[in-house]
Amino acid sequence: MSQTTVETSANVPEKVVVASARGYTMESRGAKNMAMGNGNPHKIPVFENKYDERKWVLEHMAGAFRVFGRKDYAEGTAGHISVRDPVDPNTFWINPLGVHLYMVKAADMIQVDIDGNIVGGNVSGTINAAGFAIHSALHKARPNIHAACHTHSEWGRAFSAYGKPLEMLNQDSCYFYKSHAVYEDFGGTAVEKEEGERIAKCVGENGRALIMQNHGLLTVGETVDEAAHLFTLLERSCKIQMMVNASENDIYKRKLIGDSEAAYTNFISADPESMYMAFQPEYLLEKHRDPSFLEHAAA
Repeated sequence: MSQTTVETSANVPEKVVVASARGYTMESRGAKNMAMGNGNPHKIPVFENKYDERKWVLEHMAGAFRVFGRKDYAEGTAGHISVRDPVDPNTFWINPLGVHLYMVKAADMIQVDIDGNIVGGNVSGTINAAGFAIHSALHKARPNIHAACHTHSEWGRAFSAYGKPLEMLNQDSCYFYKSHAVYEDFGGTAVEKEEGERIAKCVGENGRALIMQNHGLLTVGETVDEAAHLFTLLERSCKIQMMVNASENDIYKRKLIGDSEAAYTNFISADPESMYMAFQPEYLLEKHRDPSFLEHAAA
């Protein structure tokens, strides 16, 4: 059985010129393409002190959990987000097992090395074995993966049962154009090292999202904000795909976006900087509602 189904078709060229069929072109990527006037209101900060960056990363990681909790992605003890540590990139942070996504705080995060040893943070916490198997393999395989998200969200699980990639139904689904795959070979709860490695291999060298057949969704990013926004977008895209599948009839037939338009849309709006910017309204809403997730452990 094949383990990978990449979102491609016979009509998709190997190299896509970033221009739509109407002749629209774009020379470079970045949030500047969408931010007029005073420029990007949510720039990714640059830190001289890696410990300050770690503090910021853990706060945004906790904010992502708060958003996921509000959106009802929690399911028992399933669900995890990991972030590569800025101070020691050979380690990463992950949430503790058995804490509801909406209740996770910066102080709860566990720092773990590639061998599964708890080396910092919440040293009394417990790690999800499946979460470690998947996330450790991802961080090991891809140095540019600084964050990864996986939960058993409702629509992700439903659509994953088909073992199919998304169709380019709308502007938002284009953000996954030629950058998501299907992991077809469900091997049970992913507690084995080999299963994590297979999943990481399926994500590929440049993939940003994975539909895990009979399991759920996974996204990765250069920031936890990017990975989290991609996850919320993928979950809703799966819902819309299911809605379209269920409602189509002899009168109402789906119309798909063409390859050049999908590539053009992806180029304009799906870069890491733009995805980071897109997540900030959700993050700031949670910070406005209840900033307790920002709490760090006492020094």
